[in-house]
Amino acid sequence: MSGIKRIGVVGAGMMGSEIALVFALAGCEVLLADKGAEALERARAKLSAILDKGVAKGAYDAAAAAETLQRLTFTEDLARFSDRELVIEAVFEDEGVKAEIYRALDPVLPADCLIASNTSSISISALASHWSEARRPNFMGLHFFSPVSRMKLVEAISGFDTDPKALARAQAACEAAGKAAVPVKDVTGFAVNRLLMAFFIEANKLVEEGVATPEDIDTACRLGLGHPVGPFKLLDEVSNPLALQVMEILHEAYGERFHPPPLMKQMVQSGRYGRKAGRGWYDYREER
Repeated sequence: MSGIKRIGVVGAGMMGSEIALVFALAGCEVLLADKGAEALERARAKLSAILDKGVAKGAYDAAAAAETLQRLTFTEDLARFSDRELVIEAVFEDEGVKAEIYRALDPVLPADCLIASNTSSISISALASHWSEARRPNFMGLHFFSPVSRMKLVEAISGFDTDPKALARAQAACEAAGKAAVPVKDVTGFAVNRLLMAFFIEANKLVEEGVATPEDIDTACRLGLGHPVGPFKLLDEVSNPLALQVMEILHEAYGERFHPPPLMKQMVQSGRYGRKAGRGWYDYREER
């Protein structure tokens, strides 16, 4: 066990809210912050629904679900993070946005607080430059995977200045919350996203070339590769704009092998963002 019990998460979106939930389920007291009451209320409703579903499936009883929700505090005030032992940033995948959060947190957090970014593609060493020098040894990447409530993997990434002992403590905290924290070198896209984006790009090319439909490719990957979902269903869950953004970051870093396919750009330009938007590679409008 890590001994870490006071967690802070900044960003109450799809990733941040579920990161907060898994630590609350593990018995931690969690502060979940966002800049708007509306975003926090959406997160509260989403997490309540996940807990209710867990009760219905017998994963835990109603009392445990209620206790978990009580361990979650929703706030707009980052000054409340002054007693946190581990803080995870999970805001929009933009270095400038993240830097603004870091500047606000730097004078607030305890001196020995572990700090992590949930970035899926931005260099941890680059992000560390937005913290004061004294905080950089305690800063690292903890890249969770969506949906966080079900996916066990966390990529644990060291920057140039990350203290190995700090990374080990953060890994232990993740493992105490039921995750497997795998160490990965700080390179653009880390490990899994480099593999995943190459997979998405090739799947798009198969459709562009008329080799098979998105539906048939998904079926083939499920039945032939043993994947739980195919690439296009997964793209709709991840969201096409986010996947395209990561492809563009990797393209800039590694060149033509990660060139975003024209079809992918068309999907985003046409507003077919994925499940949350009601339409992507599949039509979800009847679910609403």
